[in-house]
Amino acid sequence: MAKMPLSVTDAEVERLTEELASRPGISKTEVIRKAFQHETARETTAQQEQHSDYVERVLAFARALRAEGDPENGLPITKEWRDSLYE
Repeated sequence: MAKMPLSVTDAEVERLTEELASRPGISKTEVIRKAFQHETARETTAQQEQHSDYVERVLAFARALRAEGDPENGLPITKEWRDSLYE
């Protein structure tokens, strides 16, 4: 993959980058690297939380179905019963 130089044309981004880079030992490159790392980590965490929430909701739904049903004494699932679902 060809590398492409980063060009910042937004005055606010430039101002914030310079403000952070004015601190001792921090270059503009380091400011941008840390910002990208932070945002990537934040998005990854948000996606993991969203996935976990979805899994928990599905599990809660499955538990509720099981609690309402009687899997030990319920009716057998037959071909006729499955076919009746589509009629």
